[in-house]
Amino acid sequence: MPIKIPNQLPATSTLEAENIFVMTETRAISQDIRPLQILLLNLMPTKVDTETQLARVLGNSPLQIDLELIAPKSHTAKNTSAQHMLAFYKTFDDVKDRTFDGLIITGAPVELLPFEEVDYWPELCRIMEWSKQHVHSTLHICWGAQAGLYYHYGIPKHTLPEKLFGVFPHTVEDPNFILFRGFDDTFWVPHSRNTTVDRADIEAVPGLKVLAASPQAGVYAVKTDQCRQVFLMGHAEYDRDTLQREYQRDVAAGVPIHVPENYFPDDDPTRTPLVTWRSCAHLLYSNWLNYCVYQTAPYDIREIRKGIRM
Repeated sequence: MPIKIPNQLPATSTLEAENIFVMTETRAISQDIRPLQILLLNLMPTKVDTETQLARVLGNSPLQIDLELIAPKSHTAKNTSAQHMLAFYKTFDDVKDRTFDGLIITGAPVELLPFEEVDYWPELCRIMEWSKQHVHSTLHICWGAQAGLYYHYGIPKHTLPEKLFGVFPHTVEDPNFILFRGFDDTFWVPHSRNTTVDRADIEAVPGLKVLAASPQAGVYAVKTDQCRQVFLMGHAEYDRDTLQREYQRDVAAGVPIHVPENYFPDDDPTRTPLVTWRSCAHLLYSNWLNYCVYQTAPYDIREIRKGIRM
């Protein structure tokens, strides 16, 4: 949230140079406040887990948020009950005539398929195209980030020689950018994926900027101008036991899998995993809501449609 200060206070210029949002008394008196309208496109098979994880990090903010859930109409959820889907989820057709302050597109366990072979790919493309004029800021996660980079900029994904699985250290490359305000120079994020995008491909696009990366996990965070599109390659929202359950599932199914890196104490899967990413996760989502959405979205949400926003 911004800090309200007296008009003409000398500290104003110093605070603004440090990317601390300040609001003068005059502006505060005239400011209108309304709940943020956030749309969550949940592509994960464990929808209840995912919606809970994201609601947790989105809720760690003094901002009031109206969260709505949608799922692809062209895909039938196999791991979530029909009753849950009917009770809590809408389709894109239900919301396509509205505008939203923010949209979150989750990951999905389809990364080894070509994008065009995913059964809901045409519908996802419609949603991503729609977001240009109906959403103020869109946050893409993991496969959702790869899909967004491919759809909007033609950046391909590449299969890794081995699954990237564990919790990895990342470096903030632009500490002055508001999305990573308050972060330490190094922070940790869980990853679980078989594909990646090349940094050179991202940097070849003038409108994209890399904000954070990892020696092991590669590029983590990318943004477009004014944060209209944000792409996160990992899962900062994961719970303590998310990677543990995935590891146990694969072991039980006989799927080749190594112990997730930097996760279990002494790499012992019988021990309770260490959480090293929670504080950064809450800060990351709070920063996105505050700086990329709340501070710049128009009060009249219908004004989002006035121009293409990327």
